[in-house]
Parts: sequence; structure tokens; C-alpha cells
Amino acid sequence: MNAHTLVVGATGRTGRRVAARLRLRGIPVRAASRSSPVHFDWSQPGGWDAVLRGVDAAYVVPPPVPGPAHAFAARAAAAGVRRLVLLSGRGADGWGGSEFGRNMLSAEEAVRGAPLEWTVLRASNFAQNFGEDVFHAPLLAGELALPAGDVPEPFVDVEDIADAAVVALTEHERHAGQVYELSGPRPVGFAEAVELIARASGRALTYRRITRDAYVAALVGQGVGPHEADEVAEMFALLAGGSVAGTTGDLTTVLGRAPRTFEEYVVRAAAAGVWDPL
Repeated sequence: MNAHTLVVGATGRTGRRVAARLRLRGIPVRAASRSSPVHFDWSQPGGWDAVLRGVDAAYVVPPPVPGPAHAFAARAAAAGVRRLVLLSGRGADGWGGSEFGRNMLSAEEAVRGAPLEWTVLRASNFAQNFGEDVFHAPLLAGELALPAGDVPEPFVDVEDIADAAVVALTEHERHAGQVYELSGPRPVGFAEAVELIARASGRALTYRRITRDAYVAALVGQGVGPHEADEVAEMFALLAGGSVAGTTGDLTTVLGRAPRTFEEYVVRAAAAGVWDPL
């Protein structure tokens, strides 16, 4: 039987796209998550060995807390997995003592220290955050309010991340031991992003800057846990420092083409009715 490629987080934004691309290539995929038929839970290591059996390569989205990725990487190596491709966050080396992203830094340390081939994909904020995640519900209501200042963000399209992950999984000789910083082709301010979405969707949408405390309170009011809300707010403090506001050429290096623009994402999502009123 052909070895499988494991996709951890297979129902998430990147995982489901990576799995679809692998299947299209005829590569056997083991799609695993807490809600998949193949069950995977970072808090239940007793089930990991069965998930890893017969796996040659794995795409991994970090666990929500620091620590478990170390045991997972060791189990993967023991099971005969030859390579791991890890999704992480842009500029992780420069986060310092920030509370944001400690889970990603821990996962990077685990993967890079494991006795197997690895590639780390450090991504800027996803363009899809506006249509599939925490920014979506406020936009449906007509206003996005964030503690983001004037520093723009080179939003990266999740489709490009998935393309890069598949390349790293299937062309490992070129990408083993590499850390790629993935960004979109130009920085876009949050106010400009909302304006572009408003124009493409034909809706009256506004952007408003609010304080960190007000944002945390709003997230908690939407059902986000207080700790997670604090971490998201901390991300905006990192963005304000400007260390990840620039673009990189790493997507072009991996894919041999320019990354998709934010405008391309907005047109696709608007045409699909992502921001249509409920």
C-alpha cells in the first residue's frame, strides 16, 4: 500500500485546501482533525500512533498551546515519517517575549529538532481572515473594529499557502531544512482592506480603530475565550511594530510565480457571496 501524507487540521482553512490538492495529484491523504473520521486531538496523544502509522510525510498546523508538538515530532520520527511541513507565523524569530504565538514557536522548535526532514512555512495574516474567521462576522454586521494602527499588512492568500505546502511535501529535496516567510505582494492597511471589500461586495462597510481593551471585550462577547482574545490582541501590538509589514520573495521562490493579490481574493470572495447579508 502506498504511504499516506497526513494532514493535521484537515478541516481548517489551510488543511482542507492542502488535502484537496494532494488528492488531485493522486497522493493518498490521511485527513485528520477533531471532527474528521480519522480523529486527531492534540490533547489526546494516546491516539497519535494510529494516525501516524503508514505515513511518509505530514502537514502540521500547530497545537493551540506550547508543548505537544515535541512529543508529536518524536512519535512521527519513531513511526517512520520522513518529513514534516509546519505552518507557523511570519517573523517568529522577532516576537521576543510576546504571549502571542508561543505555541507556534514551540512547534517550530520541535519540528526543527526532530530527526527527519522539515520545512517551516511562516505566513503573514491570511487574506481569508476577512471571510472565514474572526473578521467575518463584524463585516457581515457592517463594521470592522480593530486595535490596528496605520502599519499595513501584506496579507497572504491561503490558496498560496496551500500551494507552497504541497510543493514542500512533494519536492522535499529542494525545501528540506528551509524556513520560508510567506507574504502577499504588497502591504494593505486594514482600512484599505475594508474599503476594497465594500467596493467589490457593493456593501456599505466601515473600519474603526478601537483600543486593545475594547477589542478583547468584543471578542469575549462573541464567545472567544479570554486567553485567546488576549493573544489575538497581542498580535496587533506586534504588527504595530512594523517588523512584518514588508513583503518577501519566498512565495515566488517556492512556487515560481508571484503571489496572489489581496484584490484577487476580494473579487473571488465577493463573487461567492462571502459578505452578502444573511
